[in-house]
Amino acid sequence: MGNELSQSNWTRRQWLSRAPAGAIAGAAAVGLYAEAASAAAPTASSDLGARVYNVRGFGATGDGTTLDTGSVQRAIDACTQDGGGTVLLPAGRFLVGSIEVKSNVTLHISAGAVLLGSGSGKDYHAVDAIPLTGDTTLVDGNWALLYAVRAKNVTIEGPGTIDGQGFQFHSPVRGQLPPSGLGGSKRPYHLLTYQCEGLTVRNLDLVDCAYHSIRVIQSKRVHMDSLYIHNRVNGNNDGFHFISAQYLTVSNCIVMSQDDACALFGSCQNVTITNSTFSTRWSVFRFGGGQVRNVAISNCVLRQVYGCPIKFQGNPGSSYENISFSDIVLDDVTGPIHVGVGPRAPRQAPAGAPPAPVRDDMTSPHPEESGPPAVLRNISFSHIHGNVTTNPGQIDEAKVTSNANAGEKHSCIVFNCVGGATMENVSLSDIHLTFGGGGTAEDGARRDLPEYAGEYFMMGPMPAYGLYARGVKGLTLTNLRFQVASQDLRPALILDRVTDCAINGLSMEADPKAESAMRIRNSRQVLMSAVRLLTPTQVFLAAEGETTERIVIDGGDLSSAGKSLTLMEGSRHDAVRIRS
Repeated sequence: MGNELSQSNWTRRQWLSRAPAGAIAGAAAVGLYAEAASAAAPTASSDLGARVYNVRGFGATGDGTTLDTGSVQRAIDACTQDGGGTVLLPAGRFLVGSIEVKSNVTLHISAGAVLLGSGSGKDYHAVDAIPLTGDTTLVDGNWALLYAVRAKNVTIEGPGTIDGQGFQFHSPVRGQLPPSGLGGSKRPYHLLTYQCEGLTVRNLDLVDCAYHSIRVIQSKRVHMDSLYIHNRVNGNNDGFHFISAQYLTVSNCIVMSQDDACALFGSCQNVTITNSTFSTRWSVFRFGGGQVRNVAISNCVLRQVYGCPIKFQGNPGSSYENISFSDIVLDDVTGPIHVGVGPRAPRQAPAGAPPAPVRDDMTSPHPEESGPPAVLRNISFSHIHGNVTTNPGQIDEAKVTSNANAGEKHSCIVFNCVGGATMENVSLSDIHLTFGGGGTAEDGARRDLPEYAGEYFMMGPMPAYGLYARGVKGLTLTNLRFQVASQDLRPALILDRVTDCAINGLSMEADPKAESAMRIRNSRQVLMSAVRLLTPTQVFLAAEGETTERIVIDGGDLSSAGKSLTLMEGSRHDAVRIRS
């Protein structure tokens, strides 16, 4: 009895020697289960940052008709409050209005899931924390489907879809409200971010936005990867619209937009864009305003671009430096490159009204874009091939139509520096373009072009079919080939007030009825070598102006020209030397 009373003091070995075998096995199983359960049981915060917040668990229906804005927002709020994690949209159609994405949140839109923007303007609101002034194009608006303000470590990913139902925000009659009740600058973007750091958008389809698809303002460490953007249901349907973004990468994307496919406004710096395909009714790479530095764009296909694939507008106060374009394929484009720095043309004043002031903004008044004359230096274009049309049509798969303006037809590569601005150290190499042709003798006879910059400042055909450069210092042209698909009576190349130019390996077609294959006006220090005429013409070079000097042609084949040189407008006989 005493021994039995003292069993509580037995050692584990004594207990095992006396206990039945079944009891031992059962106790062992219970003990092992308890140990495993203890090891597996989380502490209060051990899974923070790893949790998945399924929006259905927060009341979302995903039926495409019930408004799920509140449910999705509650899931995001819970996720960020817990320190971060993944907010999951499973298969379904989740109808929402404005939603804020917050720090440390990954919004995962699953395959078969659609984040469906509401077609009613009542379900959206302005993001008051995002200003409408203070940087280039901020006046465009601050309404969005998804938005983030001063957030960190935000990821929005697929493989699902974001559908903005943008046609509901398109007015069929100018001046009338669209079906949604929201128009103009109150249309919502797919995604709008402001002063965020660590933003990634990837592996996602973004379709039919009411406005710009992705608009990123003053944000850092931004990565866009493997996105498909189809945005052709409204005016101003940009693909990407970056404003003063820094440390930005864009890769492996397909963008089909109605307006700018990849706009870089303001002070965008340290940017790489690569391995992507773009198509748009307006421009692909469009730059305007700010202090732009260190941009590399490569390995891109630009197809069906009716506007200008590469476009710079350098307003007073802006500067561009260290920018590279390489390995670009152009197919059925207008333009194709337009780089202008200096004041824009004045707005057209009504009849009888005083002349409007010189326009030096982008799309609307921006007083912050005033300042010293613009500067552009160290910019290169290399390995660019393709064809340039003079008869742009309607872009594919668009619900809205638009007609080409006169300046988009019969254009060329343009480098235009006026109004005291600076453009220097510009190089083009390994460029082969076939232009549509159609320029007239009257077009080619234009000499004194308006002293303005800005896109298509001529609002009509340029006087050259291949390249027109004005006011550039330090221009290098290497291995260029310009051809035409139909008759064009304009020179292939015109240099006007250009200083320090080297041309090596230029091959060009020129019509027999053209004034000349090349024209040089009031320019100096131009060295040409290995230049070739591919077709017969009257004159190879027309040298014009009293200040034209130190023009040297050293080698090449000018035998297809009836005359190598003509001197006009006071150009001296010693201004040009031909060594071959």
